[in-house]
Amino acid sequence: MSFITESPCKAIPLDFVFVIDSSRSIRPNDYEKVKTFIINLLQFLKVGPNATRVGLLQYGSVVQPEFSLKTYTSKAQVEQAVRNMEHLATGTMTGLAIQYTMETAFTEEEGARPANLHIPRIAMIVTDGRPQDTVEEIAAQARQAGIQIFAIGVGRVDMNTLRAIGSEPHSEHVHLVANFSQIETLISGFQSKLCGAEDMCAVVDHGCEHICANLPDGYECRCRPGYKLNKDLKTCNKIDYCADGTHGCEQEFMNTEGSCVCKCRKGYTLRPDGKTCKSLDLCQTVDHGCEHQCVSTTDSYICKCFEGFTLAEDGKSCKKCSDGVMDLVFVIDGSKSLGPANFELVKQFVNGIVDSLDISKTGTHVGLLQYSTKVRTEFTLSQYTAAQDIKQAVTRMQYMGRGSMTGSALRHMFEFSFSAKEGARPNIPRVSIVFTDGRSQDDVSEWANKAKNSGVTIYALGVGKAIEQELREIASEPDEKHLYYAEDFEKMGEITKKLKSRICKGTPHMCENVIMFQNQVTEKLKNLVQNNILS
Repeated sequence: MSFITESPCKAIPLDFVFVIDSSRSIRPNDYEKVKTFIINLLQFLKVGPNATRVGLLQYGSVVQPEFSLKTYTSKAQVEQAVRNMEHLATGTMTGLAIQYTMETAFTEEEGARPANLHIPRIAMIVTDGRPQDTVEEIAAQARQAGIQIFAIGVGRVDMNTLRAIGSEPHSEHVHLVANFSQIETLISGFQSKLCGAEDMCAVVDHGCEHICANLPDGYECRCRPGYKLNKDLKTCNKIDYCADGTHGCEQEFMNTEGSCVCKCRKGYTLRPDGKTCKSLDLCQTVDHGCEHQCVSTTDSYICKCFEGFTLAEDGKSCKKCSDGVMDLVFVIDGSKSLGPANFELVKQFVNGIVDSLDISKTGTHVGLLQYSTKVRTEFTLSQYTAAQDIKQAVTRMQYMGRGSMTGSALRHMFEFSFSAKEGARPNIPRVSIVFTDGRSQDDVSEWANKAKNSGVTIYALGVGKAIEQELREIASEPDEKHLYYAEDFEKMGEITKKLKSRICKGTPHMCENVIMFQNQVTEKLKNLVQNNILS
């Protein structure tokens, strides 16, 4: 049956693995026809260690390697091994066979040549039935790994299954014949594909850096526009149109596909002469005097300050929130639900707020307490008067990592943190930032209300599983100015930015506190009169 003789096939080396279905649905005489097909296909391939290497595995319920790419060094040896194959007559685990082909058959240990040699890796899969496992995902992985897959179906094979296995284009790599007698009709087509007579670039290791172009008697390398072929006739080098130095550009220049063009640095634009530049950014060309940032407008510029600072009356210098002198107490959740890594993010958040404040003996004072099952004062309002000392104390803070008694923490803040003993000053606005990441194990509303009624402005910050209703009970009104929430700790930066701005702009002055307290007293008196408690 070996009717194909040696043809003048170009000696293109391949790493070629046959993957043969040996399931029980294949009858013995059909199994012999598959062997004949393999032997006939070998006739126009030059087999050898430095030519085409051939491996073969058959599969049923399991994968059985018959010989690897390194086993035989001649065509005669391969043919004899094919003739000696015995039918497995078990299941159809095609996906398992493809996985073995990718992970084992095409490894260097099994005789495949290194990938950097660009020897085409070809797998030819012959099957007569539906796989008993999935093939689509593993076949895609094999193709992505650089294996070119030919899928041959015989009889009642599902065409969609073959397409899921074979490489693109399917017209070249996927074939279905009615029976095993017709499989021989595919030989001449494979001879054309594998010999590369029509498309040398598709199978030969051409080494072209940019483009491989087929010629009637071979191929040649070409370069994309703007490049020229080097002396090795494979690699390409960008044409440098600016190399002769005659471009006359004032600032910068660059090569395009066909010429050298002038460019300007950032903040400048090219003049109509195409060579000289003019400034777009007045900040770069005038003595603007801005302390932090100069921002160019259409025909002028303005000064801006970094986050956490406000522009002074002179329109140039910047100041911290010095108008917002306050006694600020952080109430930080240290419960076990945070975890050590997130607790470090909370410490960074605290220090970010501290950076935006004017910390000094006469400026803002900061205290901090951490809570879980118990409450612990980390430092009081009177303990530090320098931002650096506060930040170091925050960094040293040890994670408690137990329960979550937010109500108890609010009580401690109300009863102790804003006391004269711990450094609270008379007639200075009192602000508390309460941070939590979950539901409190005790009531929060009683002590939050007592603190707010005493004149403490409370900002409630919730992350992750924090309860909105609980945050509303904690925060001062209105909610939109005093309640902040982030889905996770990575998004706390958004809270930091908003809160810095709000604290800086929103800290009430002493007179505003007095008015607010007077309004609260008046309202309570009205309620008592309405309820006939006072007359």
